[in-house]
Amino acid sequence: MRYRVAILLPAEAELKQSIKIENTRFSGVAAALRGVGIEVECAPYTDEAVEDARAQLLRVDGVLVWVNPIERDRDRSALDALLEDVAAEGVFVSAHPEVICKMGTKEVLYRTRSMSWGCDTRMYPTLQALREELPRCLATGEPRVLKQDRGNGGNGVWKIESTTPVVQGNSALAPDARVRVRHAKRGSIEQEISLDEFLQRCEPYFSGNGRLIDQVYQPRLTDGMVRCYLVGDRVVGFGEQLVNALYPAAPGSNPRTAPEPGPRLYYPPTRSDFQPLKDWMENEWLAELCQTLALNATQLPVVWDADFLYGPKNSTGTNTYVLCEINLSSVYPFPDEALAPLAAATLARLEAAPRKRT
Repeated sequence: MRYRVAILLPAEAELKQSIKIENTRFSGVAAALRGVGIEVECAPYTDEAVEDARAQLLRVDGVLVWVNPIERDRDRSALDALLEDVAAEGVFVSAHPEVICKMGTKEVLYRTRSMSWGCDTRMYPTLQALREELPRCLATGEPRVLKQDRGNGGNGVWKIESTTPVVQGNSALAPDARVRVRHAKRGSIEQEISLDEFLQRCEPYFSGNGRLIDQVYQPRLTDGMVRCYLVGDRVVGFGEQLVNALYPAAPGSNPRTAPEPGPRLYYPPTRSDFQPLKDWMENEWLAELCQTLALNATQLPVVWDADFLYGPKNSTGTNTYVLCEINLSSVYPFPDEALAPLAAATLARLEAAPRKRT
């Protein structure tokens, strides 16, 4: 075996030394990598043992990262610094932190809003900008969806709409106007509060370099979400799920709580009705994305996904799609059909820039 790759995965500090890759959900990934001649080792990660991880990663040729550090009130600072350091030493990193900053935050929705996957999208870099612009958006009567720049599990994602009758000629809602809000975080309830109270709730999202992205609500949300899985610049499968935390209440149900989410289903890249989406992604959107973000196709992560909501059907009755988010940090699970392309792409990246280990 010419190359050695570490699979970086999250671990509890007390269990770190006992994890074997064959006993994790990444056993299939390890088998696929070994099938193309890559030696694989497990690299359990915790922020508290970052120096141990650094020493291990400097001994390998590449690292595939499956750590989601945006949880339990943590951030990416320790992990990003580690990955940047080892990448500077020539270690191949499956998703470089610089690429994650460009593609893997909600800001990508704003930067690519003019693409055909885009919609009416605003960005609020400060709380003051939110206070000035959101009341004007809501005065149109259309519901909006606000998303914090970095987050997962629906945390920091809000649907908001005015319940105050829209008066023609009014350019903005007043601070005491009533709004209906629903947080996408599981277990949240729908509430009616004043606009000013909601704006106060948003203040924590602007800490550090935080910001909020604002998209017009997509009325076809109830038709589900399509996840497009990619290895580099090739679509390798699809997922489909009813992501319903922001659904309107069903008739006869509690109007304040969201229904339970539906199962996520996985499909090969050959699924017939998703071929237009595959074609748009591979032959139009990826080139536009790379140009907009100043990326080379070779910088695209080894495995990543893009989530789409259904937009309005076009004049021929074909579905259109609206980008909901891009995930790069910890993409798992994914269709089995992605395993072979993932292994092949990893080998190709290693061969393109072989590293001399010390």
